[in-house]
Amino acid sequence: MRAVFKRPQLLKTLLNLWPPFLFCGIRIESLSDDYLKCRVGLRLSRWNRNANGTHFGGSLFSMSDPIYALMLMGLLGDRYLICDQSADINFIKPGRGRVYADFELTQQRIDEIREATAAGAKHLPEFVINVIDEQGDLVAKLRRTLYVRHKKSK
Repeated sequence: MRAVFKRPQLLKTLLNLWPPFLFCGIRIESLSDDYLKCRVGLRLSRWNRNANGTHFGGSLFSMSDPIYALMLMGLLGDRYLICDQSADINFIKPGRGRVYADFELTQQRIDEIREATAAGAKHLPEFVINVIDEQGDLVAKLRRTLYVRHKKSK
C-alpha cells in the first residue's frame, strides 16, 4: 500500500474503480499531488436515486467515507494508525443532479495532529464536509471524526 500512497493519481484511479464508489456513481474528480485537496462528485442515476427521485442519503454519506483518512495516510505515512472513529450527516435539502464535496487540509491542521500524537496518544480530529449542488446550494453537512495515533517504534 505504501507504493500507492507515493502516487496520488494512482490512488485516485484505484478509488474510482473501487466498487463502493464505482457502483454508486461517486467519483474522485481531483486529488492534489500533496494530498492537501480533494474533490469528490456524485452524479444522480437510477442506481442511487431514492423514492422521491433525489440522491439516496447513503450515497451522499459514502462520498466522504475514506477521504480524510486516506489524505492523512498520504501525508503522515505508515508510521500512523488512521481510521474513522465516527460520522454523522445532516440533510439540508434534496440533492438533484450532480453534487460535490471538497476536502482540504492545512499545514497547521497537520502540525496539530502530529503534535497531539507525538507521545503516542490518540487524537480525534473532527472534520466538517459540505455537500453542495451545481448551483452552490448546501445539500448536506457531514461531520467525521478520525482516530489518529503515532505507531510505537518496534
